[in-house]
Amino acid sequence: MARARTRAGHGPQGTDRADEHVAHIRQEEAVVELLERTQDELRPQHRSLVGVGDVAAITSLRSTLRAADVGLYPAVALGLLVMVDQLQTTALTVLGPEVSAALGVSRPVYALVLLTKTLVLTVAALPIAALVQRRPRRAALCVGTAVAWAVCTLATGFVISIWELLLLGVIAGAATASVRALHEPLLLDSYPPAARMRVMSLYRGFNNVGDVIGPLVIAVCAVLLGLTWRGAFVAMGVIAAAAAATASRLRDPGFGKWDTERLREAVRTDESAPDAVEADAVALGFFETARRILLIPTARRSLAAFAVLGMMLAPLTTYLAFFLQERWGMGAAERSVFFAIMPVFGIVGLRLFGRRGEELFSQDPARLLRLAGWLMSVGISSLGLAVFAPSFPLMAVLFGGALAMVTVMLPAMSLPVYAVVAAPMRPHMAALQGIFLTGVGGTAGLLLLGGIDRRFGTGGAILSLALPGIAAGLVLRSAATTVNDDLDRMIAEIVEAEEVKDLQRRGMPLPMLAVRHVDFSYGQLQILFGVDFTVDDGEIVGLLGTNGAGKSTLLRVISGLGLPQRGSVRFQGHDITYLDAERRVTLGIAQVPGGRAVFGDLSVADNLRVIGYTHGKDRRSIETGIEASFEAFPRLAERRDQLASTLSGGEQQMLGLSTALILRPRLLLVDELSLGLAPRVVGELLEMIRLINRQGTAVVLVEQSVNVALSIVQHAYFMEKGEVRFDGAAQDLLARPDLLRSVFLEGASKGLAEG
Repeated sequence: MARARTRAGHGPQGTDRADEHVAHIRQEEAVVELLERTQDELRPQHRSLVGVGDVAAITSLRSTLRAADVGLYPAVALGLLVMVDQLQTTALTVLGPEVSAALGVSRPVYALVLLTKTLVLTVAALPIAALVQRRPRRAALCVGTAVAWAVCTLATGFVISIWELLLLGVIAGAATASVRALHEPLLLDSYPPAARMRVMSLYRGFNNVGDVIGPLVIAVCAVLLGLTWRGAFVAMGVIAAAAAATASRLRDPGFGKWDTERLREAVRTDESAPDAVEADAVALGFFETARRILLIPTARRSLAAFAVLGMMLAPLTTYLAFFLQERWGMGAAERSVFFAIMPVFGIVGLRLFGRRGEELFSQDPARLLRLAGWLMSVGISSLGLAVFAPSFPLMAVLFGGALAMVTVMLPAMSLPVYAVVAAPMRPHMAALQGIFLTGVGGTAGLLLLGGIDRRFGTGGAILSLALPGIAAGLVLRSAATTVNDDLDRMIAEIVEAEEVKDLQRRGMPLPMLAVRHVDFSYGQLQILFGVDFTVDDGEIVGLLGTNGAGKSTLLRVISGLGLPQRGSVRFQGHDITYLDAERRVTLGIAQVPGGRAVFGDLSVADNLRVIGYTHGKDRRSIETGIEASFEAFPRLAERRDQLASTLSGGEQQMLGLSTALILRPRLLLVDELSLGLAPRVVGELLEMIRLINRQGTAVVLVEQSVNVALSIVQHAYFMEKGEVRFDGAAQDLLARPDLLRSVFLEGASKGLAEG
């Protein structure tokens, strides 16, 4: 890091104050070296722990599971649940004419009930993910929701009004959402990386079996057993209840048992116990987690691919049914047999692909994603060819082949994407996939492509659906360019977090604030490039540089107003990189933005009060802080009832700094303290910063004036073009004319322009 390079060579220019910090600096450099050690030399070892680069570990599924001392029960139990979870929806679709006639409702109203259930299923996945965010209780939720939808399916056979049907549909939809949010993350944590692709393929196979048996069960109930639609729902409810009972022994192994925990164990020293440090007090909240996922390039691109794929899948089933009727004259019974046979192609594809997919992921996750993209594009193109097939057998083979490729594509796409997401966040990722597939893509597909059949016919409509499918394949292949970097980033985050805890267990000192390798961009414009920046307890740090160097942007990253594309921000050992800005204030980080530190429509006193009230301070401490501010700045006391917008620039800066006397933060970030102010006013502000610092607050002072900075700071950073060019004792900066010249020249050019 920059500090390790520049601080080691303090010369005779160093001040006594800088010399006092040498011992602490050396300790800090040792910490940095320990953190840096794992980034390069141990990367292959860490990758092998998440299943990448260890092809030799891929043996037969039975041998792999026996070596890991796990069985097939979790995969089979979850497979049975996914197999029966759509029985109610299938029955509502197939038996729609009978149900609507018995309840006396029109087809549009009945269709609205089905749509409502689909919407609830899509939206409810995220709240279910939130339920397991802090505690791994996915198995209990999977079984509990399975019981709920079994009861709803059975109870559907006894409804007497459309309102009862709607209520049961909403409850069943919310319960079924657990399949999307919890099943695959639970599978990943139940099995070692060397078996995951085959286990996920097995699970997807159960899903396809469910697509086959759903219509067949209805046919058996109606034809062989002579049951009414009510009897069919009761029979399906009993089947679903049996599946839920079979899965009752499911247990949650915990987040990341086979990858995250193995990485942590590889980092821990022999003498440190895993529970020696308390749990992270600043874990990400629900929306912070969802936002964090959307910042991962591979995850973001895969979600875009899901959305585009959803545009195709949502209208496809409807178009396909009409196509079979119009082109090949197939009745309802024949179409049911056709739809029951098609998933068999997917089952065969999954059986053939499992081990090969595992090998591709271990060799290079990017290869597996590229293959998934090709499978999607070729599979969807096969749908277009099926429209023009001259014979029914050829059409069926093309449709079946397309379905097989799309079915295989799903686990091939999911495994690399889940690998780049931290284990506790995978339920959120799974829920977001469902939302983008059905909510975003499905809705857009129905709206944008819904009228094509009226203009070009059913065959033209199916052909048009190939376009978003091919586009989804291209988007997915683009994710292959980012997956390895994202995987390394995820591994580095886990390793760094465990190393920091390990250092704390061993009693080694850590900086209060540590910014490491931060990249930040506004859209396509990158501002920060691998920035390292640290602040110790009670330190005043100067952040200098020319205009546009990235100083203010770095403060935004520290305070949470900007989220980096790469790197980490740690405060008192806790990772706060993606924590909301308001939560950072409660931790003790406050910022005084340059020129924007006050509420202009409020009085001086009310500005100070609103800061205290917003952050939960009691009235007595707020009033005490206000009086301390007025004592430090008598000029503010004279203007306590005056609107803040009428204050001079220097007085507004005084008011902004006064908030620190109320909040009493551990770290105060001050942006452009002296900009446009008279020297006398700047002197008063510097005295205020010294007072705040003496009360125990560390200060980061962004400055363009070298003279102002050197009059108060002990430690300085110099930034240029988004990079740290100097990191060391403030007085040592005077020995770097190559850096200072740019500041002086910029100041001189401004002076000439103003003159």
